[in-house]
Amino acid sequence: MTQQRPKPADFFKDWKAREALAESMIPMIGKLNRERNVGIYMYGQNLVNKSVLQLMKAHRFVRQVEENELSEFETFPVLEAIAAMNLGPVHIDLGTLTNKYMRDDRGLSVADFVGEELATAEGSSKPIPQSQDVVLYGFGRIGRLVTRLMVEKAGSGDVMRLRAIVLRKGKAPNDLVKRASLLRRDSVHGSFNGTIRVDEETNSLICNGNEIKVIYANSPAEVDYTAHGINNAIVVDSTGIWRDEEALSQHLACPGASKVILTAPAKGDIKNIVYGINNGEIKPEDKILSAASCTTNAIVPVLKAMMDKFGVKHGHVETVHAYTNDQNLIDNYHKGERRGRSAALNMVLTETGAAKAVAKALPELKGKLTGNAIRVPTPNVSMAILNLQLGQETNKDELNEYIREVALHSALRQQIGFSNSPEAVSTDFVGSRKACVFDSLATIVEGNSAVLYCWYDNEFGYSCQVVRCLEDMAGVRYDVYPKKD
Repeated sequence: MTQQRPKPADFFKDWKAREALAESMIPMIGKLNRERNVGIYMYGQNLVNKSVLQLMKAHRFVRQVEENELSEFETFPVLEAIAAMNLGPVHIDLGTLTNKYMRDDRGLSVADFVGEELATAEGSSKPIPQSQDVVLYGFGRIGRLVTRLMVEKAGSGDVMRLRAIVLRKGKAPNDLVKRASLLRRDSVHGSFNGTIRVDEETNSLICNGNEIKVIYANSPAEVDYTAHGINNAIVVDSTGIWRDEEALSQHLACPGASKVILTAPAKGDIKNIVYGINNGEIKPEDKILSAASCTTNAIVPVLKAMMDKFGVKHGHVETVHAYTNDQNLIDNYHKGERRGRSAALNMVLTETGAAKAVAKALPELKGKLTGNAIRVPTPNVSMAILNLQLGQETNKDELNEYIREVALHSALRQQIGFSNSPEAVSTDFVGSRKACVFDSLATIVEGNSAVLYCWYDNEFGYSCQVVRCLEDMAGVRYDVYPKKD
């Protein structure tokens, strides 16, 4: 049932009233997060540390994709009821909880409904996990974005603590200052959200109050984390240099390191984890894991959804991928075929291992997918085109509505976003925290043949998936409300 509110007689007056409510929501959201470790979300979008306009835009997004006139008038009393409860560490989706209340026809008050929905979280004694030390080995595109995410989470009372970054020392005498500058300013993702202080005496970066030691080393063998007060750390290797178990085990030999996550596809028998799909395979005894690739993370959730509903006989994946640091800016020697040609001037046909890698997360699709990639002259945001032969016939409207429901209401809502904009282009998805965003208007269906278009921020969206894997590996798991019926 679609909920509609009448158009306001005075749009500006309505805006100012909603603006005031959003402003009042900010301290409540912050206090819940800071004092009780309660995360507040809006259809999967984290509302902690958001501005008034960002909160209002989050509400507007729901109205666009849910066809429900959800506004601050509806969510504010629900948030008040949440704040009045004695909650333990949980994640609450304010948008879906409010929408559920709007559809409830029992005549309950907001407080009674919220109390009923969050009854099992009231007075929760679930212990907050022990503080977990994390180390980044490598400080490139993914390393710096994971740093931003880790600092953001630490500021909200999360138990994960980024303690150190390991990298090779550059030739410039002011190396630490240059590293701080790269973290502070990013040509694609904008400015760091906060402050960064360089402490050359301790060789540290102080990011929003978090002291992060910068350790210079040419190999893992040179590092002793315990010398810096770091123990039992999970090492996030974003160099891509080592990909098999023997090579990555170098990290485990370092004093103070206990586990490793690789931000690239792994070789051999190492588990390749696509969070939301097969993270249930992560076991406490696992020492080395891979977070797979950005493209694998983008396509697997949609493939899983399609397989569950329609079945997938076979298909082809074509990725239109932003250029990466591995390519040359202008024509020069490169060991790889075609990659020596200028990334800024050419579309470059290359291969992708993502199609084969799908089988590690979804064994049912082994041998059913082929894949290729075209690198294009854009610095970020890519697109995966899935050309699938389904197990049954369908139509565009049915398929799109199914994916919309999956994106908004299923366990895959962190991984799959949904777009119904006729004007969306690649830069609109910079900063997306989803593994991919399904472009519903581009869908093509004919019988059991379907062509699906999925945008993905191959840097930031993938980094979010890495951090989710990191939390799971550390045992940081939160109950999510409202519970599915």
